[in-house]
Amino acid sequence: MKLFSRLLPVLVLAACGRHEPPPAPVPALPNVTVKAEAAKWSPHTAVEEVVGTVRSKKRAMVEAKVSGRVLDYIATPGAMVKAGDLLARLDVQEIQAKVDQARAMLDQAKRDFDRQKQLIASNATTRQEFDAADARVKIGTGAVSEAETILSYAKVTAPFDGVVTRKLADVGDLAMPGKPLLEIEAPTSLRFEADLPEAILDRVKLGEKMPVRLAKVIEGTVTEISPVADPVSRTFLVKLDLPATEGLRTGQFGRVSVPVAETKLLLVTQSAVLKRGQMEIVFVAKDGKAALRLVKTGKVLDGRVEVLSGIEEGEQVIVSDIARLADGQPVTVQP
Repeated sequence: MKLFSRLLPVLVLAACGRHEPPPAPVPALPNVTVKAEAAKWSPHTAVEEVVGTVRSKKRAMVEAKVSGRVLDYIATPGAMVKAGDLLARLDVQEIQAKVDQARAMLDQAKRDFDRQKQLIASNATTRQEFDAADARVKIGTGAVSEAETILSYAKVTAPFDGVVTRKLADVGDLAMPGKPLLEIEAPTSLRFEADLPEAILDRVKLGEKMPVRLAKVIEGTVTEISPVADPVSRTFLVKLDLPATEGLRTGQFGRVSVPVAETKLLLVTQSAVLKRGQMEIVFVAKDGKAALRLVKTGKVLDGRVEVLSGIEEGEQVIVSDIARLADGQPVTVQP
């Protein structure tokens, strides 16, 4: 025990005299030559996108003018037709019978008139009977013309040049006025239709050009603005004429950008923003070093991105070699 008491101070002194080896020096970060640009406020027109549909300016629901069974369809969906082309034929035997009857009556009236002409020449009839025979010929001619016109309605024809988009009845169905047989539209004359809320309707004027985003952005011209609102949706129908564009078809979905306000955005080049997981960062050149900043971005506009927070106007944002940079790394900004 006495021996341990004598050794204890020696052990404590030995422990106090022992030192940890110094840490290895951290290698200095290399200097990187970079390009930078100042973050600045830029004017921007705020827009609201409203969805809509491409439709044909010339569209018609083709109906029969008379009643009758559909005998056959000449045109099928997708077929291109010219104005006056036959689309469908109807079975109208009753009308054909009336035509035959009118023609027979006209023939009889003409024979009676010819006989009256001979009699009037020999003074064997009165002028009154001759005029009556002449009137019957005129009435018969009108009746035949009327019956033949109605008979012509048995042939349903195209009202204009276009393409058949839908067939709404089949062979054997009863066609009648007010019941559409097929739909036809002109594919070369298109417009964009959208329902605008009342709050932004005053931002749209007749003749104004507005961008319509479909497969690509097309400039449309406002040609119609509905004067009354839809009682259910409380929106106003607006129509924009579209220029002839390859690949544009009716029924396509799109969005029209309606300008609603003038504002300013703090913009930087899109390549200056680096994403690491859920974080968005930029590097700012300050005092010869790269300073890391966490940012929050907004809209992307023509290769530039809006910065909502994280940097101030005028700061030099590094736009090149950002993937090689670390916080505090020496940098040289190219003039």
